Amino acid sequence: MKRIVLAAAVALIAGPALAQPMTETKTVTPTTIAPADETEMREYVVREHHPMVPPPPGFTVNTGVVVPEAVQLYPFPAEHHWRYEYTTIGDQTVLVDPETRRVVHILR
Repeated sequence: MKRIVLAAAVALIAGPALAQPMTETKTVTPTTIAPADETEMREYVVREHHPMVPPPPGFTVNTGVVVPEAVQLYPFPAEHHWRYEYTTIGDQTVLVDPETRRVVHILR
């Protein structure tokens, strides 16, 4: 009898958990930027002086988040061969993978 009650309890608890839809998990590989490149990137951003955009409603700057399409991205000069673009959201300048629009690094 105890086994039947235990089995019923497990089924009641596990049932809703098993019915939940599967969610997709993305693994974000940290991007390492050489200190000299980061300094050069920061200096370039300051020199170009593109306007800062306020964070879109509900958007928080973090590595791995997708930058909304409404936010303009700016390229670095081709001679540097940096594969990222950048933008400044609020007071944070971020490097963005132009193919996925994911933030890969926050310039400090």
